[in-house]
Amino acid sequence: MKITTKLWIGIAVLIVLSPLGLLLPEYFNANDAWGEWGTDGIKELTGYIPRGLEKLSSLWNAPMPDYAFKGWEEKGLPHLSFAYIISAVAGIAIVMLAAFIIGKILSKKR
Repeated sequence: MKITTKLWIGIAVLIVLSPLGLLLPEYFNANDAWGEWGTDGIKELTGYIPRGLEKLSSLWNAPMPDYAFKGWEEKGLPHLSFAYIISAVAGIAIVMLAAFIIGKILSKKR
């Protein structure tokens, strides 16, 4: 089996396992995944919001907040799992496209 085939199988397994991000925090009675805090979560954890973060927090809004489509937040685990998988595929596609474009630019002969 070629190494690229193994890579694609590994990526597919990770995509299918991505909905574990919904189950594990619930199972372990955790709020958010580590590092995925918004300004409210940081304020809850530390008691304040850093000034720079507060100023920059409105600069960027995620295209799929909480990895779900708009209006799907309360639809249940099957819908949220599907949204997680779509989010994983979209993220991988964007990273691969960016890497491909950067590789093409850097490998151009002058």
